[in-house]
Amino acid sequence: MTKNMGQTDRIIRTIVGIVLLGLAAAALSGPWAWVAGIVGVVMLATAAMGTCPPYALLGINTCKTKS
Repeated sequence: MTKNMGQTDRIIRTIVGIVLLGLAAAALSGPWAWVAGIVGVVMLATAAMGTCPPYALLGINTCKTKS
């Protein structure tokens, strides 16, 4: 898969993923904890890979390429 996420996008996803995992572990309970945990893991995984499948489907690319 080609990278389609820029640096800023990856940083924001990492922060949001960490916050959601923290909420899932400490503050939320029941099904909301599971939802926050799953979304947090997905956010961290896409940030680590630099690829977002929905971006690819929609043709969005926030990654700056060298010209």
